[in-house]
Amino acid sequence: MEWRTLLSPGRERESQGRTRSADLRSEFEKDYHRIIGSASFRRLQDKTQVFPLDKSDFIRTRLTHSLEVSSLGKSLGQNIGENILEYRRNSGFTPQMKEDISHILECAGLIHDIGNPPFGHFGEIAIREWFARNLPEMTFCGNRVEDMLTDQMKLDFLHFEGNAQALRLVTKLHYLVDEHGMNLTFALLNTIIKYPVSSTGIRSGSGNIKEKKMGYYLADEEIFRKVTQATGAGGNRHPLTYILEAADDLAYKTADIEDAFVKGFITYQTLEKELAPLEKSAGQSSFRPLSKLHQLYERGVNRGVGNPESYAVKNWIVSAQGFLISCATFGFTANYDSIMAGDHRKDLFAGTFGEKLMDLLGDMAYRYVFSSMEIYKMEVAESAILDALMDRLVRAVLYYDTDVEQDTIDRRVVSFISDNYKNAYKRQSAGRSEAEKLYLRLLLVTDYVCGMTDSFAKRLYQEMNGLI
Repeated sequence: MEWRTLLSPGRERESQGRTRSADLRSEFEKDYHRIIGSASFRRLQDKTQVFPLDKSDFIRTRLTHSLEVSSLGKSLGQNIGENILEYRRNSGFTPQMKEDISHILECAGLIHDIGNPPFGHFGEIAIREWFARNLPEMTFCGNRVEDMLTDQMKLDFLHFEGNAQALRLVTKLHYLVDEHGMNLTFALLNTIIKYPVSSTGIRSGSGNIKEKKMGYYLADEEIFRKVTQATGAGGNRHPLTYILEAADDLAYKTADIEDAFVKGFITYQTLEKELAPLEKSAGQSSFRPLSKLHQLYERGVNRGVGNPESYAVKNWIVSAQGFLISCATFGFTANYDSIMAGDHRKDLFAGTFGEKLMDLLGDMAYRYVFSSMEIYKMEVAESAILDALMDRLVRAVLYYDTDVEQDTIDRRVVSFISDNYKNAYKRQSAGRSEAEKLYLRLLLVTDYVCGMTDSFAKRLYQEMNGLI
């Protein structure tokens, strides 16, 4: 892979017949403004990161998380770009490419979660499990739906994935000017494709990170091919995807601990106890986690802050992020050749001291937060909402756009779905077989559900069930 093609500024719809513009922004800077001006991006302010519908203005939402990933991604891009230039790792790499990388990663951070359904990653699980339970029982005109759909069509739903939905949303569902969605650059689109395989290509046990999940639906295979051909990445991970993933992992694993501390799931003493084993394995590392926590606590005491424990934990998060940025930078530059060859199978923290810290933070979040009774109760409620919405919506769309007459309620339920989504369905379904149209109608439901905010999903559930 070569940076000249990897940083492709091309778009599905190129500007034609226009005179030279006074707009001096690069194509990637233009992407940034397209994103932040979109309704899909604004909806992230009411989507769960960890704690659904939380009343605290401190706790992160998908929007604040995405802004953090954007900032971290840009910082990593600057570090790595400078390293490539300084050590001349690639003779064709230019200072402008360093700037382009930073802008692409800044944009990618903003949209990496834009396709996620309400209620965080649990929403993805709930949708997958709904299809696992209901697809075998579903019939259409007397035929089993499972028998009508191809293996890839079925697996698209059984492995439903917010990452694949993000690509679909920004290329098809966000109707601004035409059917090309936000019409973002190919380099940016390729960066957000974390898994360049279809649902039939998932090999979660292979040890190769690119095969862990699916990156695109069958319905979006054409745009996937167009993007990866334009960048030259093909079936490989785009190098910037590794950096985006590192920024995402770094952001949520540190933020989850901070949010858990603010919510009372984790105390200063808890963090102290958990970091102790890492201190022994820190070796010659410049960042000794427990010592740093103690140092910050003492600083808080000396400065007379009201709550030195809170001061220490929150400032420790900032210090940990700085250290992990350096680890991810090293992870990319140390594996530069294998990443550019498409052979690198691990994330950027693998093999660094940062890997142990990241693993610990993720494990702590699971044990103290995600396995807590409070979160379990939330997820049970969220599951009831999503199951009910899926039941009603799938029933309503099953015979939509067919010769079979829908009943009164189903017609009304279909009317709730955004015209943008229905128009996208009609464009894609034109001239297709009955099975392909059925597959696209099921995607129409997941499109609509994924476009919902937490509050909207809850309110629609209540309204549909006469609860308000």
